Amino acid sequence: MTDGTISSAGYASPAGKTSRLVRIQWIAVAFLTVAGIINYLDRSSLSIANTAIREEMGLTPTEMGLLLSAFSLSYAFAQLPIGALLDRFGSRIMLGAGMFFWSLAQIACGLVGSFHQFLVARAVLGVGEAPQFPAGAKVVSEWFNVRDRGTPTGIFVGASTIGPCIAPPVLTALMLAFGWRWMFIITGLVGVIVAVGWYLLYRNRAEVDLTREETAHLEEGVDIGGVNRSLTFREWRGLFGYATTWGMILGFMGVIYMVWLYLTWLPSYLEHERGLSVARTGWVVAIPYLFGTLGMLCAGQIADRLYRAGAGLIASRKWPVCVGLLGGAAFTVPAAFTPSVAMAVVFLCFAMFFINMASAACWMMVSVISPQRQVASLGSIQNFGGYFAGSFAPVITGWIVQTTDSYVNALLASAVVAGVAAVAYLVLVRKPLPGVSSAEASA
Repeated sequence: MTDGTISSAGYASPAGKTSRLVRIQWIAVAFLTVAGIINYLDRSSLSIANTAIREEMGLTPTEMGLLLSAFSLSYAFAQLPIGALLDRFGSRIMLGAGMFFWSLAQIACGLVGSFHQFLVARAVLGVGEAPQFPAGAKVVSEWFNVRDRGTPTGIFVGASTIGPCIAPPVLTALMLAFGWRWMFIITGLVGVIVAVGWYLLYRNRAEVDLTREETAHLEEGVDIGGVNRSLTFREWRGLFGYATTWGMILGFMGVIYMVWLYLTWLPSYLEHERGLSVARTGWVVAIPYLFGTLGMLCAGQIADRLYRAGAGLIASRKWPVCVGLLGGAAFTVPAAFTPSVAMAVVFLCFAMFFINMASAACWMMVSVISPQRQVASLGSIQNFGGYFAGSFAPVITGWIVQTTDSYVNALLASAVVAGVAAVAYLVLVRKPLPGVSSAEASA
């Protein structure tokens, strides 16, 4: 099998991974990563401009919490149809259109004149951003062999920490130089450009005339029965009948609750609880997100190495999720109580490392625990659960801050949610969905 031929069992040698295939793979991953960074720049803009917007528009912390949640609620409910649409129409159209419209909504955020207009613009932003990560999971499942999916998933999902990492200094600089309104408009225009580039350069796998060797390489070790058959509504609805699906939903709820709390309130926390200036906060917030990015990238390496060491595809993704959730909870507790600003940042760095390791591993699980034709649907259902729970984090945090004038209880609540989610994931995520062979996803 060293000459690139196909064995009688239908397996391709590494020669099936041609230079053309490698180029397609990494162009796709590069675009997904850039789109994801812009995605998080756009959704982070409101938290960066939190204080300035509250002062100009006269908003209370509770009202700001509602404004922050308008994105996550619309994003969560848009997940339910978006997965089925991705599995039917493909990532090229759905992600391209989503990116284009979310960028227009971002521009609109800079033009609003009232609280209610802002609510609508943020809700549209949430709907537009909905395809990003389910589309990424689908792209990876189409263009990478099952044994190689951990690393590219870790890279493109890493955008969810790279974006928030660079967002504070970049967005703070834009806001201080041009005002918060132009900050929204400039980032929206960048998104429009990337959306056009994605549509022009990316192709779904069905749109590319692959060689026999390339196809065999991508399908090695995978049960491809029914992969070209359209997903029916009955099959989509049936995904909710499996304990595995509910375990993934509950686990991701813990991940996103904590991620969304930090994303929406961390700058305000550092300013009001820890006494940092706006300019200094812009740089300090980036530090925990550097560790979050490291957690994302390490998750891919850990998962792939565990699998190659014989852990099985499910186990190699499951343990980083559970350990990540528990680690995120464990380091959030001392971050809440330490009187030292420096130690609080250190604990937050470790919390962000672990919770983002769990986040990346959750997306890695999607591409190996379900048949290829259901990957986007399962991913979007998981994302729905996560952001439905996450949408409560800004509101609950805002209410706690307004009633107690402290962030301590809000941080402790997120730690409890993450711990419960780890137990749910451990107990319920045990078997692959029908259509995935036991040999392929042995736990």
